[in-house]
Amino acid sequence: MCPTMKKTKNTASEDTDGVANNTVTAEAVVEDPRYDWRREAIEGGSLRHVDLHKGVNGWASPPGDFFQLRGPNYFSRHQKCPSGDWLLRPAGVDWLRSVNRLDNVLGRQDNRIATALRGAHALGLSRKAFLVAVNLQIPGRECHSAVFYYASEDPIPPGSLLYRFIHGDDAFRNARFKIVNRIVKGPWIVKRAVGNHAACLLGKALSCNYHRGENYLEIDVDIGSSAIANAILHIALGCVTAVTIDMGFLVEAQEEEELPERLIGAVRVAQMEMCSARYVETRHKASEVGKGGFWAPAKVNDLHHQPDRSLEAKSSRPSEGVDG
Repeated sequence: MCPTMKKTKNTASEDTDGVANNTVTAEAVVEDPRYDWRREAIEGGSLRHVDLHKGVNGWASPPGDFFQLRGPNYFSRHQKCPSGDWLLRPAGVDWLRSVNRLDNVLGRQDNRIATALRGAHALGLSRKAFLVAVNLQIPGRECHSAVFYYASEDPIPPGSLLYRFIHGDDAFRNARFKIVNRIVKGPWIVKRAVGNHAACLLGKALSCNYHRGENYLEIDVDIGSSAIANAILHIALGCVTAVTIDMGFLVEAQEEEELPERLIGAVRVAQMEMCSARYVETRHKASEVGKGGFWAPAKVNDLHHQPDRSLEAKSSRPSEGVDG
């Protein structure tokens, strides 16, 4: 990839939407004036990067202090506290649709986040960067994927809970991978179905598949693996343009020495429109090649070049949130 020239603001509003708790100066983000791979990744998705407080039909990065997680004294006093800064920084969002379910999106040759990082590598930049992606897979007549990317420019500290999660087995990951939801705006039926400040161990409630590449870990969460979760999701999708939700992803602390909990990353999805999803052409049987598990090439098209199909809704009772 050729170097690109892009202007970068002197404040961190692009990274954190003006939230002081997580401000990062441009000098800390831009390692080379020729190319900023994270900026390209953040700006290039089909779902726009928008203002945290006023944006619609897009995504933003809520600060960690919006989330109450297990604090230093949780096991003795059951106390929670604001999470503080994320462990990893936001690196973009993809809102995709396809005929078949999209697995291991970071392993695809056409993945724009991986392509942006390879561009940095070609310039000798971000050699130690590591990516974590959460791919929420939504079933229906067409399959949708909401993919949230987070990055670290430095190696994950050995021995840390996140390091153990990345390098652990699937049993450990399933027992620890947790989501915390916060409904910022939405009708009462969504708040009642989803719950506010609800926490859930996704690896226990849903089928999660983990894809480990040379410099990434992707977590594919199959919403369709649970009839209850699928029903809750389709309630939310029925009024999605009126819903703003914050989601935080973390590794659950289950021992005293693992406290306090910290977010891997967080995302706000603000009044999203289903039609903003970008269509991805997939082959019926794609083969994996290389260490990163790259898929055979596929073509990404604009929505207008493909017919739009609505999601199938399934009826079921919503479940209660799990205490975090």
